[in-house]
Amino acid sequence: MSTVTIEPLAGHYLQRSPKLYPNPKKTSQFSLNYSRRPLSGTATLRFCDYRRRRTVPIRARSTDAAVIETSEQLDVVFTETFSLKRPERAVGKISIRLDKGKDEENWHLSVGCSLPGKWILHWGVHYTDDTGSEWDQPPPEMRPPGSMAIKDYAIETPLQGEAFQEVKIDISAKWSIGAINFVLKDEETGVWYQHRGRDFKIPLVDCLDDDANIVGVKKESNIWSGSLGKLSNILLNPEASPSKGESSSIDGFGAKNRRLEGFYEEHVIVKETLVDNIVNVSVKQCPETAKNILCIDTDIPGNVILHWGICKGDTKIWELPAMPYPAETVAFKNKALRTLLQRKEGGNGSSGLFTLDGGLSGFVFVVKLDENTWLNCNGDDFYVPLSNGTLHLEERKQNEESNSSQLANRLPEERQEGSVYTDEIIKEIRSLVSDISSEKSRKTKNKVTQETILQEIEKLAAEAYGIFRSSIPTIPEIAVSDSEVIQPDVKVTSGTGTGFEILCQGFNWESHKSGRWYKELQEKAAELSSLGFSVIWLPPPTDSVSPEGYMPRDLYNLNSRYGSFDELKVTVKKFHEVGIKVLGDVVLNHRCASKRNQNGIWNIFGGRLNWDEHAVVADDPHFQGKGNKSSGDNFHAAPNIDHSQEFVRNDIREWLLWLREEIGYDGWRLDFVRGFWGGYVKDYLEATEPYFAVGEFWDSLVYTYGEMDHNQDLHRQRIIDWINATNGTAGAFDVTTKGILHSAIERCEYWRLSDQKGKPPGVVGWWPSRAVTFIENHDTGSTQGHWRFPGGKEMQGYAYILTHPGTPSVFFDHIFSGYQSEIRNLISLRKRNKINCRSMVVITKAERDVYAAVIDDKVAVKIGPGHYEPPSGHQRWKMAAEGNNYKVWELS
Repeated sequence: MSTVTIEPLAGHYLQRSPKLYPNPKKTSQFSLNYSRRPLSGTATLRFCDYRRRRTVPIRARSTDAAVIETSEQLDVVFTETFSLKRPERAVGKISIRLDKGKDEENWHLSVGCSLPGKWILHWGVHYTDDTGSEWDQPPPEMRPPGSMAIKDYAIETPLQGEAFQEVKIDISAKWSIGAINFVLKDEETGVWYQHRGRDFKIPLVDCLDDDANIVGVKKESNIWSGSLGKLSNILLNPEASPSKGESSSIDGFGAKNRRLEGFYEEHVIVKETLVDNIVNVSVKQCPETAKNILCIDTDIPGNVILHWGICKGDTKIWELPAMPYPAETVAFKNKALRTLLQRKEGGNGSSGLFTLDGGLSGFVFVVKLDENTWLNCNGDDFYVPLSNGTLHLEERKQNEESNSSQLANRLPEERQEGSVYTDEIIKEIRSLVSDISSEKSRKTKNKVTQETILQEIEKLAAEAYGIFRSSIPTIPEIAVSDSEVIQPDVKVTSGTGTGFEILCQGFNWESHKSGRWYKELQEKAAELSSLGFSVIWLPPPTDSVSPEGYMPRDLYNLNSRYGSFDELKVTVKKFHEVGIKVLGDVVLNHRCASKRNQNGIWNIFGGRLNWDEHAVVADDPHFQGKGNKSSGDNFHAAPNIDHSQEFVRNDIREWLLWLREEIGYDGWRLDFVRGFWGGYVKDYLEATEPYFAVGEFWDSLVYTYGEMDHNQDLHRQRIIDWINATNGTAGAFDVTTKGILHSAIERCEYWRLSDQKGKPPGVVGWWPSRAVTFIENHDTGSTQGHWRFPGGKEMQGYAYILTHPGTPSVFFDHIFSGYQSEIRNLISLRKRNKINCRSMVVITKAERDVYAAVIDDKVAVKIGPGHYEPPSGHQRWKMAAEGNNYKVWELS
């Protein structure tokens, strides 16, 4: 079932893009796939499989006819107009023809499209002597007029014509071309049209294996020897080439005694265009009967079916209302009704009247156009509040005017207090929390709705916090006694600071080797501040079995390979002096023992926290723990700590508070948080109230047969689940985004940077305020290189994370390298345009060779070799940053 979500007319929406997809009724023997460019804005298309359900016809009654007849005189208590985008489909064809020219050595390839649009042929060739690349640029004399080179691997040629657009390419045997590869692109929308999910491929020489994306070959034909797909061994392997003096088995385009044959094929496609329509909803009340008269009016042409029900109480659970029902109504699975709206005179749309009893909380519905197309509201059902949940229009207007006048006439001093306003915000937050609780109680949970509510809560909380912070400087300093100080009721630990943080990882895997790393950082503090960093992440400070610090032993011993206890304190103080917050790298999952037990097992700890085997989880076979089973994944190189033990949690809380007070850390980087439940992290963070906290939840992405899946929802959901377990008190490194950037940039598959809903595909697309984005760290890069970012392309990654929401983290090695000036420029641009962890992203292109997005309507960015320019119009863009395959613009 395809679903189009819509939004209220009062809200803004962006122009949606037409889509291409295969016609399910096409008769061609070739099945076609395509790369769909996600819709921008809040309205999206979703395609689901809805089975036809048995419906029961219900006869309408007219007992409330008098109420309906007099509805014109009733008071309107609710009215709303919704705009929507309705899909309209146009069927066309792509034609492919190969014809012989003047002789067997010359041929003509024609590719055409019958659908309107600005069509571009994106194509390249495969040379017979090239074993490493399927795509290369054709010789200059082969390129039709108007062609444009795309880097060094492809050509783009516009199709010409009016009703039927076409491009013709001349092919000569002297160019030694083994195959022609192409995709068709609608330049107006950025939609790619492929063949079975891959490029079209037209072979001109003998092939080995059957390749599903080949066109123009009859399976039963013996034109070439062997199967089709790859070039033959005689072309691929030099050892198989004919020796000197022997005649070659290849002549022209085909193998010996075989010839190339012409062909003509058509592939049916459907271009989907979104058309503007509206739905008007109004509710009137009859004072005599206390019934609600609901009117729905729409300009959608053709038959329109309303799939509807009612709600009682605070929940939005669908129920059947009491009879009577309108004409043309049938029951659906005893849980909803379907009513065919009545056509208006002249055929311009449909309308319907619904009589509902009083005492109901809401009317819920979706619009059904056919068995495969449904329209809803922002991914959820339409919800119309009835008498219990609405004010009369006049009352609503009076309240709005009253609120407006109060805000407009409020003096600056009164605004700065903001107490009444923040109280109202708190009420809204509580209401939203109730909403999400009721959403969770539904059998069919709607993630989009819950996500929207969470984002709204975050915005309101940030607004209240901003009002609170802005009021502090205006309060005069008055001497008061301790008894007069009012303590706040609620402690807030956001885990995201102000939302404008830019994080620097202040070390690499080799930093411990100098023995004076803290002193080296002190010397760089002013420079890091001038670059624009607001937070620095320092290495693990404790005594450790491993010199890097990640095998901690005595937690209160802060003399490490990076420097002494005193040097650490001076370093933190130095960064505070230049305005940079400091994160301590704390390893809470495991701890190395100081002594063996009576069985010779290392599980007796030393120092101030002299734990024994009762502090070790019971299900780690290496260390004979006597605690409870682990609440996460075991780290087998050291004893895993049992955080379910109260004495362990008390000791860790006390240690973290000591670090905050004694060293001056402002927050934490939490190592290997997969090893224990996020609820324990919540406990530690609520006790220490960090300015900023981020966890390392490292997990493998989703792969199928060695290829990274496009859909990484399962991967980012595991990270989200951990953040959720901390109650949002900590963020997490966005490993999902790093992995997707890897594949997109390394393989030139930039379409990966948009998920199925047109959002960023990592954690930053679901919970941006808790996503710490990065491209490299001490594990993935440096001398370890466990998962190194594609070499020479790091700035594409930084152009992405430094312009997008989330909190970006920049690796030390990249800061003090040839990339420094480019990184400085991007950080300056981010700060200048106030891009923050909650900024809004609209993805405008996500194609094979280019990704582009607009952030907060102020910054536009593109990465990849493909072409992109920000949208023209009343906005004027100027280039702000440019480098190897990336560009960034800002409004002038």
